[in-house]
Amino acid sequence: MRALACFLLLIALLPSTFASAQPLRIVTEPWAPYVYLNGSEPAGVDYEIAAHVFKRLGVQVEWEFLPWKRCLMMLQQDQADGILDIFHTTAREQTLVYADEGLSKVEFALYQANERPVPVARLRDLRGLRVGVAPGFLYGPAFSASQALKEPAPTLEANFGKLMLGRVDLVITDRRVGRFTLQQMKLTEQVSELPGTLNTDVLYLALRRRGDLPALAEQFTTALREFKREPEYRALLKRYGL
Repeated sequence: MRALACFLLLIALLPSTFASAQPLRIVTEPWAPYVYLNGSEPAGVDYEIAAHVFKRLGVQVEWEFLPWKRCLMMLQQDQADGILDIFHTTAREQTLVYADEGLSKVEFALYQANERPVPVARLRDLRGLRVGVAPGFLYGPAFSASQALKEPAPTLEANFGKLMLGRVDLVITDRRVGRFTLQQMKLTEQVSELPGTLNTDVLYLALRRRGDLPALAEQFTTALREFKREPEYRALLKRYGL
């Protein structure tokens, strides 16, 4: 009896782990090279990092790739457990708990069609210009406050298509995402990246603020920090040219 009591006390003192009969449901929007679908298979540097950490934690994950606004809506309606590659804002902390360790750092830049160059040296030069954006994305307070005419399109490919047709004057996106997408679209000779960085931010994993998920976010943070110190992490970054 005493042995059983000691065993139960030892179990109670062990760190809590996430336990669920159902896989964790994580949503995200394809945003290569951070996260995307390679055919029907999930890929991307942040996807691989997150998948590795969850596997290390013994957590099964069901991944869904959807438009960004749909991802946010599913979180609000409690139809998903978490979201991959989201920016940290105070407002979102009301419903989401973030892993404290970031996955990737992003840099937002502007892109122009070479046959229609736009003289932009500072944010105030964007006044009245049509800038292609992604619905629901945050590009930083300075760009939000600018007097650019922000025109959403469902995908970055659609925004670059509008740029080529002259339906927008510029497109804003992360540098790595922009360069990757232009290569895929074979537009590297027709579209150029403007110098300067409009904003920098960090991509995180965030989970719903309910049940065992806040504890899982802490465990994810610890495991991610450990993984970042290992050669396998550096090899992963190298494979993606980072």
